[in-house]
Amino acid sequence: MNPSSNAAPQVWTRDSFVVTDDPARIEPASVHAFLASSYWAAGIPLETVQRSLANSLCCGLYDSRRVGSQQIGLARMITDRATFAYLCDVYVLPEYRGQGLGKWMMQCCMSHPDLQGLRRFNLVTRDAHSLYAPLGFCAVAHPDRYMEKLDPDVYKRAVSA
Repeated sequence: MNPSSNAAPQVWTRDSFVVTDDPARIEPASVHAFLASSYWAAGIPLETVQRSLANSLCCGLYDSRRVGSQQIGLARMITDRATFAYLCDVYVLPEYRGQGLGKWMMQCCMSHPDLQGLRRFNLVTRDAHSLYAPLGFCAVAHPDRYMEKLDPDVYKRAVSA
C-alpha cells in the first residue's frame, strides 16, 4: 500500500517555480523528450517512460510562466517508502540550468515525507557528483558487495522489435 495514496500532493514553491509530487502534473511526453536523448536512457520508448512514471514517486519541476508545457525538470524515486529508494532520471532543461533549480528540486525531494527514515538511498551518476554530495550521497562504501545485471541495449532492441 502506498502511504501517500490518500495524502494531498506535496508542493514547494520558489518565485515562479514549483516542485510537486502530484502525478497528475507529470507530462510524460515532455519527460520522454528529454530522457530519449539523455546519455542514460537514449532511445527509451514512450511506453517505458509512462510505466516508470506511474510506478515511482516523481517530483516534477515546473515554471508557471512557461506557455504550453510547463514541466522543466524531474527527479524520479523508485522506492518502497519504508527502507529503500533509488534516485534516477534527474534533469533540469538546459535553458533553466545555472539558477540553482536542480539543487532546490533535490532538496525538496529529499525532504519528502515518504522518503524519511530510509536505510538506503542509491543513485548512479556520470557527472553530477557535486549536486548530490551536499545531500549526503557518497561513493559506495563496499563496492565489492554490489552487483548489477546491466542490459545497455534494451531500448535499442525495443525499437527494432
